[in-house]
Amino acid sequence: MKPRITLITIGVDDLERSLRFYRDGLGLPTQGIVGREFEYGAVAFFDLQSGLKLALWPRKSIARETGIPSGAPAPTEFTLGHNVSSKEEVDAVMTQARNAGAVIVKEAHETFWGGYAGYFEDPDRHLWEFAWNPSLAVPD
Repeated sequence: MKPRITLITIGVDDLERSLRFYRDGLGLPTQGIVGREFEYGAVAFFDLQSGLKLALWPRKSIARETGIPSGAPAPTEFTLGHNVSSKEEVDAVMTQARNAGAVIVKEAHETFWGGYAGYFEDPDRHLWEFAWNPSLAVPD
C-alpha cells in the first residue's frame, strides 16, 4: 500500500455545532455543509495542508453507511496531531481552542521528548494534540 491518505473523517453528534467549532472557533477554511439533499449525506469538509482534508460526518450517517452500530465516544482511541513552529504558537492555538469551546485536557507543557505540547477535546470529544517539536521543521 502506498501512503495516500487524503481525507480524515471524524464522526460528530451535531454537525452544525462542530462546523461552528472548526470554522468559526479554529478558523479552518470550509465551504460549509454540503450533501444535505441526501438523507445521510450532510458533511462538512475543511482544507488542511496540500492534498489533505478533514471531514465532519454525523455518527449516525457513519453507522448507517458501515452497518456498525454507533457506540459511546472514546477520546483515547486516537489523537489528531498538529505540529506548529514554536512554543508560542502552541500556546496561541490552545487559547484559540479554549475560546472556541474546547475542553482543555492537558495544558501546554514541556514534554519528556524535548518538545512542548498540549491537548484538547473538540465538542465531540475527539482528542487533538498541538505540539512544537524542536527537531521537526514545519512548512509554512
